[in-house]
Amino acid sequence: MSNHSDIVNSIYQEALEMTANNDYTTTLEKDIKTYVEQIVERSETNKGLLAVLTTLLVHKIVDPEQDIRYHQAQLKNGFAGRGIDQNYITPFMKRVHFPSMAESGWLTRSLEQAQPYDLNYPGKIKPETVKKAFLNIIDQVQNNGLESKTVLLYFFKLLIKQRDSINIELAKPHSLSISQIIELLKKHFTCKYSCSGASRLPTLAIYAAYKCMMSQVARYHDKILCPLESHNSADAQSGRIGDIDINNANGTAFEGVEIKHEIQITAQLVEDAYEKFKIYNTDRYYLLTTANMDSADWDAIDNEIKRIAQIHGCQVIVNGVYSSLKYYLRLVNDPAEFIDYYVELLKVDETVKFQHKTAWNDIISKGL
Repeated sequence: MSNHSDIVNSIYQEALEMTANNDYTTTLEKDIKTYVEQIVERSETNKGLLAVLTTLLVHKIVDPEQDIRYHQAQLKNGFAGRGIDQNYITPFMKRVHFPSMAESGWLTRSLEQAQPYDLNYPGKIKPETVKKAFLNIIDQVQNNGLESKTVLLYFFKLLIKQRDSINIELAKPHSLSISQIIELLKKHFTCKYSCSGASRLPTLAIYAAYKCMMSQVARYHDKILCPLESHNSADAQSGRIGDIDINNANGTAFEGVEIKHEIQITAQLVEDAYEKFKIYNTDRYYLLTTANMDSADWDAIDNEIKRIAQIHGCQVIVNGVYSSLKYYLRLVNDPAEFIDYYVELLKVDETVKFQHKTAWNDIISKGL
């Protein structure tokens, strides 16, 4: 009997060979085909569900007699789905760069309940269309003879297509005014995404601006722009003072930038920032946000800024992301250089997803 690893790799190789010839067809019935497409479309958001369903389908091939709806060993006649996922499926998904969980899909709260995955499964899987697709595929495989391999093959074809599309060529418009660039960025940041990661985009834009300024603005002569940390890295653990750090030549902190997306800056956030840089001889610290600050408690913010200046000496600056970018772009020789840096960051940053990249091209193609 083949094991889970052999099966998942064999079907993936078959999908690779077919997609290399632009074969994305399937013999699945229309309703099942639609279910698969709905899950793949939401795969970045529903990674746990994708891992669980892949595990069940593979296990059905390994053990055709097993009722795959009973996904936990504690269920009567059940099996340990999580262990199979952790040992074989999620490592495979990571290796081939499909949407994947850190450890297992069964760590997702809506999927870990000790209830069979029948059509009455009570887990709060969102959206409802994905829950229906998930449970109906399992039901068809278990009760109506739908072939797991046929379903998996179509899943992998679509996932390969989606993954490869992520490496699309990104537009680099070079004839935009500063105001047009700001408008373009606003649209990109605030586009309605169904996946996570949009909050990373303003950080990439500010970082791109710094990439331009480091060689062109006297303040940053002999200073070092630190590489961007992972979006999920805690500053306290990484030793960083902000989302963006500029150091002196000797490696000590010179300037820090913390960026919030659609979150209003408060006095508490200023105080929290101070806790990050207070042990360093930091010269300046920016707290920037894409949120509207008209209703902010500026008196409390200013009082906290003054307190920090008195006890530490660091100049804390609270401002908007867009107004800061507008100012930064006036300092650089050619704003087109900023666009180049921003696009390159979109290509390589691990937080940026397929939707964010296609949105960028769509916005540019529609014009400003």
